[in-house]
Amino acid sequence: MNGPDKATVAAWIALARAYRVAMQKVETRLKEADLPPLAWYDALWELEKVGEGGLRPFELEHALLFEQYNLSRLVERLVRAGLVERRPCADDRRGHVLAITADGLAVRARIWGVYAPAIEAAVGARLSRDEAVSLARLLARIADKD
Repeated sequence: MNGPDKATVAAWIALARAYRVAMQKVETRLKEADLPPLAWYDALWELEKVGEGGLRPFELEHALLFEQYNLSRLVERLVRAGLVERRPCADDRRGHVLAITADGLAVRARIWGVYAPAIEAAVGARLSRDEAVSLARLLARIADKD
């Protein structure tokens, strides 16, 4: 059985390390600004993008950028905070749709105010535009679902 070559292993390690370091820096900045964690932003952003119609919970789970192993707990926290509301689903009496509230829109915007500069510090300040384009293209090849 042949394993990956040294270059592939080095790329894997660099990818994992870069992700961990960047996410730690973002989460630290959010915490210092007394803002919720990045998973909240991700859920709020997905709900904001779809607008009034909202998303079914399984649709939100598929749309999330970051892994969310316990979506129901995240949704419950967002609902308790008044950032998301549950609405009856027209197609399924037992189901519901999640929609962002006005407070949710405001919190998402506040988080972005910290998140955007963190992205710039982690990537924009370290790579040229061409390097960022190349990196995005390469990572998209890895992330492409077969």
